Amino acid sequence: MTMGNTQFEQKQQVALAALDRVREDSVLGVGTGSTVNCFIEALAERRFRLEAAVSSSEATTVLLQQAGIEVVELNQAGTLDLYVDGADEFDAHCRLIKGGGGALTREKIVAAASRRFICIVDESKKVGVLGRFPLPVEVIPMARSYVARQIVAMGGQPELREGFVTDNGNLILDCHNMNLVDPVAVEQKLNNLPGVVTNGLFALRPADTVLMATSGGVQEITP
Repeated sequence: MTMGNTQFEQKQQVALAALDRVREDSVLGVGTGSTVNCFIEALAERRFRLEAAVSSSEATTVLLQQAGIEVVELNQAGTLDLYVDGADEFDAHCRLIKGGGGALTREKIVAAASRRFICIVDESKKVGVLGRFPLPVEVIPMARSYVARQIVAMGGQPELREGFVTDNGNLILDCHNMNLVDPVAVEQKLNNLPGVVTNGLFALRPADTVLMATSGGVQEITP
């Protein structure tokens, strides 16, 4: 069995574990990414009954609608009971880096509007200290160069994500070598830069639970 197949099977395994936490007839927040795609497939295969879903990206909206799930705007839905999403990295405190798929702003908004946030990952995403994965920062186009200079001053190496525009019409700077020993402070400092929409650190509002698929089953991690 190849490692790729093993990782995919872990994504399917953790998607099913998350499905057990979802309340039928609820309005569910749904994130973006390959593990979440497995979760949406599980919703469809089990014919899980949802009142509706709030989506964090255009790509997820398409998949939910293909699964026969009504997608509503967050403004219409109000506070959500549960948000399910993946991550590019997580630490022992359930703080995350997200945004590899470029949906970080909408993901952060839906997470903030949810009472509970369950993050579903495979074991390759666990780190001791955040920052191995480049930190995405969504910026308004006219601020790209200014924000990049400020990130350099913070010790990071920003790289424009070439040929990519977010669902919000903005750009992404992927920041390498950031010192994220205090991710809350870095999240706040980046968000205070004029022109930054948000960044991919989920430290101020971490996940409430991380479900991590391993070769030995799904582990539940809480801060």
